[in-house]
Amino acid sequence: MATSAKSNRSLFDLDLLRALVTVADCGGFTAAAARLHSTQSTISQKVRRLEELAGHRLLDRGVRDARPTDIGETVLGYARRMLALNEELSDALSGEGATATIRLGVPEDFAGGRTTRLLAVFSREHPQVKLEVSSGLSRALGDSYDRGELDLVLLKQRRGSRDGVACWPEPMCWVDAASAPAFAQNPVPLVAFPPRGLYREDMIDAIEALGRRWRISFTSSSLGGLQAAVADGLGISLLPARAVTAGHTVLGLASGLPLIDSIERVLLHRPSAGPEVKALAARLIRMLGQEQD
Repeated sequence: MATSAKSNRSLFDLDLLRALVTVADCGGFTAAAARLHSTQSTISQKVRRLEELAGHRLLDRGVRDARPTDIGETVLGYARRMLALNEELSDALSGEGATATIRLGVPEDFAGGRTTRLLAVFSREHPQVKLEVSSGLSRALGDSYDRGELDLVLLKQRRGSRDGVACWPEPMCWVDAASAPAFAQNPVPLVAFPPRGLYREDMIDAIEALGRRWRISFTSSSLGGLQAAVADGLGISLLPARAVTAGHTVLGLASGLPLIDSIERVLLHRPSAGPEVKALAARLIRMLGQEQD
């Protein structure tokens, strides 16, 4: 009997999918290996095996980081859902575990500090709730929310792009290195998020409006990576005001660069969200509102 085409399709090992998700979340293989209590070479082998099964390159591997390709983002969405379903099945069979799950998405620069402390307190006070937190670029988080993969999401967006349960302005600054400024170089080196990332087009439009030539000198999906690249003199960037560090100098209006006031943060959940989601949203609203005071 002939074997059907469907029976020849690849079966994706959850262990391989977990390796990919962890590398994407950690931004690199070294940190992912530490989180999974494995070695960097083992994690790399698992990702390469997954790429062989998928027939596509899933990660762009840089010197300091690893970030998903476009196809990798698609695989990540499915991988997170498959891993979540596996955990739900395990909980159901054991008769234990949380009675509710909240899938939260936050930009990379909010996945720490006050946010994680708030989530830890929320988890202790709501032991019946299982939190699944994802971080990444706002555009990717928004796509995941639209696909139903997230219950609650904090995004950075152009003002008014989406209506949320709350929103706050996101003041922006043009920054250069304090010790080795790059703005006078020709062409102007730009430190930016990957294509389709927020702020990137604003930067290019502003430089071209000045009649200056430009080049992308450094790209990273990590805000920390961009901050370090600017501080080390690799180029100028447009960053949230709260991301300015001692290694930066702020380029004022005298530089000719325009004020960018079109960015905001917005918190989203569906009207049908359960009480646990709304309770967590209320806490995030209070925290983010305090930052504006």
